[in-house]
Amino acid sequence: MDVGELIQAIQTLNTEDAFRPRLDAAQWRLFTQYLTRHELTSGQALVTQGERDRTMYLLGQGSLQVHVTGGAPGTSRIGIMRPGAICGEPGLFADAPRMAHVEAMTPCVVFALRLPRFEEMAARTPAVALEVLRAAGAVMVQRTRINLTRLVPSA
Repeated sequence: MDVGELIQAIQTLNTEDAFRPRLDAAQWRLFTQYLTRHELTSGQALVTQGERDRTMYLLGQGSLQVHVTGGAPGTSRIGIMRPGAICGEPGLFADAPRMAHVEAMTPCVVFALRLPRFEEMAARTPAVALEVLRAAGAVMVQRTRINLTRLVPSA
C-alpha cells in the first residue's frame, strides 16, 4: 500500500467522524511526507489505554477495534475503524494518557504522524499543519458528541 491509497481511503470514508482536511493535491503530497508506514498483525496493539504517546494514526488497510477497560459491563467496546479513519488524534493536542485501547482486528497498514514530525511540518508548511490540526480537532469534537449522545438518554 502506498500513500496514494491512503489518501483515497481518507477521501472516501463515509462516517460521521471522518477526517476531512481541506488539502489540494500538492498539500496532500507535503502532508504524507511526514508520515511513517507500519504494518500490524491481527490482534496487535496500536494504542494502549493509559500510556502516553504523542502520535496520531491513519488507517490505510484493515480494521481496528477500539475498546476501554474499567467501564461498566457491556460498555468496553467503542467501535471498529475502517480504512481512512484516524485514531490517537488527542495526542497531537495534549500530553495525556491514552483513553482507549486500539488493536488490529485484521492485518493492517497504518501511517503514524508523531508529534516531532508534526512540529517540523508546522515550521515548514504551517498552512498544511493548521489544516491537519483543524481536521483532527473536528474528529475529536464529533466523537465527543457521539459518545455523549450514547450516555445521555433522550427525553
